[in-house]
Amino acid sequence: MRPSSTGAGVLPRVRLGAALAAAKLASAGIQKLGRGGGTAAPGLLADRIDPDLLTKLAGRLEQGSVVVAGTNGKTTVSRMLADILEADNCRVVHNRSGSNLVRGVAAAFAAQASLAGDPRGDIGVIETDEAAFPEIVRLVAPRMILLNNLFRDQLDRYGELNTIGTRWRAALERVPPETAVVVNADDPALAEMTEGLPVRRITFGLDERRHRLEVLPHAADAATCRRCGADLVYDALYVSHLGDWRCPNCGAARPPLDIVGREIILNEVESLEVTVGMAGQPGRDVPLAVGVPGLYNAYNVVAAVAAARALGVPDGTTARALGAFRAAFGRIERVAFRGRTLTLALVKNPVGFNEVLRMLTSAGGGLTVPTLIAINDLAADGRDVSWLWDVDFELLAEGTAPLSTTGLRGADMANRLKYAGLSADRLRPLDADLRVALEAFVDGVPEGGTAYLLPTYTAMLELRRILASLGAVETFWRQ
Repeated sequence: MRPSSTGAGVLPRVRLGAALAAAKLASAGIQKLGRGGGTAAPGLLADRIDPDLLTKLAGRLEQGSVVVAGTNGKTTVSRMLADILEADNCRVVHNRSGSNLVRGVAAAFAAQASLAGDPRGDIGVIETDEAAFPEIVRLVAPRMILLNNLFRDQLDRYGELNTIGTRWRAALERVPPETAVVVNADDPALAEMTEGLPVRRITFGLDERRHRLEVLPHAADAATCRRCGADLVYDALYVSHLGDWRCPNCGAARPPLDIVGREIILNEVESLEVTVGMAGQPGRDVPLAVGVPGLYNAYNVVAAVAAARALGVPDGTTARALGAFRAAFGRIERVAFRGRTLTLALVKNPVGFNEVLRMLTSAGGGLTVPTLIAINDLAADGRDVSWLWDVDFELLAEGTAPLSTTGLRGADMANRLKYAGLSADRLRPLDADLRVALEAFVDGVPEGGTAYLLPTYTAMLELRRILASLGAVETFWRQ
């Protein structure tokens, strides 16, 4: 049974202090023993001592908190927003390690707070897991909620999208009317979910003539209208089911956009440029150059700008912060290793994997760089790997670059690539042990060359741990 921290007087303060002290000691011990970054367990321990720790610390932030949720991009968006706010001279409390369950958020807040319960920050930027979203919103009572997208991911953990949508809607209906909800209106599910809420809704999306998809991908998750069940029609389609959508049957359609991304230039795997405008204010168009690639990151940029504008950050400050932004660990992260350049790109669901493949093959001619795909099926990845059959690996059938596979389900990945039409001479199944596979893969890359590593979540953490042990990267909690 969880202990209660209700009551007045000295006891709640003592309980909070004890929880913070325990969390700090646990974090220091875990790091000293080399058992990780202490980004989750200390929060779990602190929560056992004081279940109200997160509520108490978040309530002491002068400017409140922003909760960032979504299937893809939430780590990138929350880091972008935290960087923008820090550039605006705010002290930000942020679970920057990406540990995004309640325990991870509590650990991040406890690590920064003083033993007296001062959060040592002005504003919180909280990345949350889809399943943890309702509880984190309840505990934190955020001033702003940012909803980036909603795709199928780890069905064994989250359930179908309707299940997540129902829980999110219930959580949103309980927030006070002064809460701002920044929502990607290009996502039909999120647009419908936030329709009619008694809050300030701020919509964002894209209005781009280039970089459109010709047809709805077979792995798309919102092919039908959530109101009447009819097939949706898209006047512009950008990523999976995100775009300018409408229902010809009941008249539902993408709502007007308050913040718009347009004039997008994609510089292959290096960077992107996007102009972000505000509806009805043509003089507030801001051209941005950001050191992350891919159309999906254009959505992340527009999301961060929408939140920053709603928080009152000057556009110039936002532009400077995003100009200096670099990808989070494992998200198009470039690593110099043994005379080669390795680019790590996290892949964790069909939509995200498809967009990475779309980016890597955008120059034409298929895949031209040696690539290692590492697939695990641990709890944080999702036990069911049938989602690999929804990824458009047929994009890789062209080209000459070799593809290697590894991980706990590396054999399944190799089998999927065979069915995608890859020739046997390009396919190289490697040992399931990631260290052994990485050594063999790198040895096959010419010195001075480049290569891609496409891992699922736990495979990415393990690959980075291996690279950190070899001095190639910092451990993720120190970044």
